[in-house]
Amino acid sequence: MCAQILEERQESIKLAADYKAAPIRCDAASVSGAVSQRACVYCGARVVLNPITDAFHIVHGPIGCASYTWDIRGSLSSGSDLYRNSFSTDLQEKDVVFGGAEKLAAAIDEVMRVYAPKLIFIYCTCIVGVIGDDVEAVCRNAERAWGVSVIPVKAPGFSGNKSTGYKMACEALMQLLLPHKDQSRNNGVNILGDYNLAGEMWIIKSYMRETGIPVVSTFTGDAAYDRLLRAPTARLNVVQCAGSMMYLAQRMEEEFGIPWIKASFFGVEDTSAAIRQVADLAGTPENRRRAEQLVSRESARVTRLVAPYYTRLAGKKAAIFVGGGFKAISLVRQFKEMGMKTVLVGTQTGRADEYEVLGKLVDPDTVILDDANPAELESFMREKGADILVGGVKERPLAYKLGIAFCDHNHERKHALAGYEGVENFTREVNLSINSPVWRHVRG
Repeated sequence: MCAQILEERQESIKLAADYKAAPIRCDAASVSGAVSQRACVYCGARVVLNPITDAFHIVHGPIGCASYTWDIRGSLSSGSDLYRNSFSTDLQEKDVVFGGAEKLAAAIDEVMRVYAPKLIFIYCTCIVGVIGDDVEAVCRNAERAWGVSVIPVKAPGFSGNKSTGYKMACEALMQLLLPHKDQSRNNGVNILGDYNLAGEMWIIKSYMRETGIPVVSTFTGDAAYDRLLRAPTARLNVVQCAGSMMYLAQRMEEEFGIPWIKASFFGVEDTSAAIRQVADLAGTPENRRRAEQLVSRESARVTRLVAPYYTRLAGKKAAIFVGGGFKAISLVRQFKEMGMKTVLVGTQTGRADEYEVLGKLVDPDTVILDDANPAELESFMREKGADILVGGVKERPLAYKLGIAFCDHNHERKHALAGYEGVENFTREVNLSINSPVWRHVRG
């Protein structure tokens, strides 16, 4: 492995063989001055809450913050599309000097007159964290005046990293749910940490429907205010994206007594395991029988469909750099199913326990890294001879400049990669990208 690693980065970059002796220092602040891929607190909070379809999102801060996360996810809606808009108080220099609380109050009043939403989130970005506007008081006054839920989200970028933003979003959701905790239970489940990218929540819900287990609420893909309020009635929380939603699952267990499990719906192996696990914990013998029928039928079908691609992918080398560790684990397993080797794997917000699992799944010479910058990704992909990089929109130009194939697994994508249907889409995309004739010209 390349020896020219900054001293500050030594504890965040390891070979898998060395991981046990010195675990990665993950989820810490990025190195000052580095062009890190890790986003800010506000971004973390907004990407979690944004897919609530009938919520109104006001960014209390400069206009630049609002533009950064406008319509950022490929989340689809079966109802309202209000969530696809972004609104800002557009704080100016005079607001920094005299305060922006009055401007925020006026903005809420205007929103209620024009749109009349049931739920408003107020995102407090860096400037508000500095000048100290009493946003909580503004929200309380608005709730009394209009009779709707107005929830502040404390998200100044300097208060942490993207994971901190996830936590702030979960706290905002708990503020919404707590007044409705005393509801009778039913036999349904909540799906946490799926954002209905390209309709993936609908795929997961179709599996639950076929097994006979109802989905009570979704956090937050295709969510709506009234459906969210029923969440305390569920028997089980199923956490798909652990990085963004495990904190909410823990809080719901404390406050509502709802147990939770982590379950990935990426890849044949993980999707099958997730369906069986949900049926075992939240279902009856009949639900388990129906789940086994679904798993047997779909796993056989999709395995048969993607088998012809494997001869063209076997032996290829993959690099993975995604948001959360749980997704990275599923991707490593998917590549193993294809006969491919993962030579580099990293995340923006992975945790120590997830990196430990990754260290056991990959080969000893695989590079494991946390919060990488573009220079590190380039160096290790060249060194390891990666044939494809799986990442997000920020990594696409880097891969193409290096003549390396690319697969978008981020939240802007427009095609589903979850469930058995997602396995088909993912395999086809990886094959088309790696085996495209363009690489003969680029690399030549």
